[in-house]
Amino acid sequence: MVGTNTAQAMLVDEQEKLEHESDEPEDCNPEYAAEKEKPEVDRHNQEMGSKGEEAAVQYLNRKGFDIRDRNWRCQAGEVDIVAEDEEALVFIEVKTRACCERGFPEEAVDAKKRKRYEKIAGYYLKYNHVDDKNIRFDVISILVVAPERAFLRHHKNAFLAC
Repeated sequence: MVGTNTAQAMLVDEQEKLEHESDEPEDCNPEYAAEKEKPEVDRHNQEMGSKGEEAAVQYLNRKGFDIRDRNWRCQAGEVDIVAEDEEALVFIEVKTRACCERGFPEEAVDAKKRKRYEKIAGYYLKYNHVDDKNIRFDVISILVVAPERAFLRHHKNAFLAC
């Protein structure tokens, strides 16, 4: 399929990168990132982000996705949602905003975040012994327009457009 990577190819690429990184732990422990101190996050933004992720999961369930993991962590960072559809194993970043002053939510997924997501995916594949699957990176963008209303856009293969 155009725009997807196979898990095997991604594992090989990430394994080669990991062999050159001596400052990170060798194995992927999902609790590793939780052990690191994180700066205090504004409570309102955190709550809005959690609600956005829950809305994204509900949307994905309605579309027939199988949710495999939520907020999966390793030393490279965290992936919001790992899901599977009939085409691929999908790593999904959810971005929620209440206004467009700083741009649309999906615009926050820059090259640095894409690179980090690819690294996280490599750890996920290794840790979960996944191979011979198509891999895709999606972004779900949520713009809150009222207390109980939001505009949701699902950007499939979002990393290809960049």
